[in-house]
Amino acid sequence: MDSNETMTFTPVKLKGLHIAPRKVRMVIDRIRGKGVEEALSMLSFIPKLGAEPVRKLLYSAVANARAESQVDVDQLFVKTVFVDQAEMMKRWTPRAQGRATKILKKTSHVTIELGVK
Repeated sequence: MDSNETMTFTPVKLKGLHIAPRKVRMVIDRIRGKGVEEALSMLSFIPKLGAEPVRKLLYSAVANARAESQVDVDQLFVKTVFVDQAEMMKRWTPRAQGRATKILKKTSHVTIELGVK
């Protein structure tokens, strides 16, 4: 392995999170490229609804990385993290004069990949 390359681990995915992708992206943009310890401490104090599921997913990614190879947690960092839009639940709400308006309840797929410094 070259000095420029980093070892990566299997990506961890959270599918069907019932939070809109736009709102989860505000959380994951803060941890991209950070060390795992720093990212976990940041996620503990971010007052957004999407912070807790992302924190649990990051814990899962760390556990998987330690199971794949006995790597030190201090050397791990968040190499790749992104959110994709998942399926939308379509609902209807009544409006004036017998009309109805569509409500789209969006869900997210979150993916985290860790690397070693």
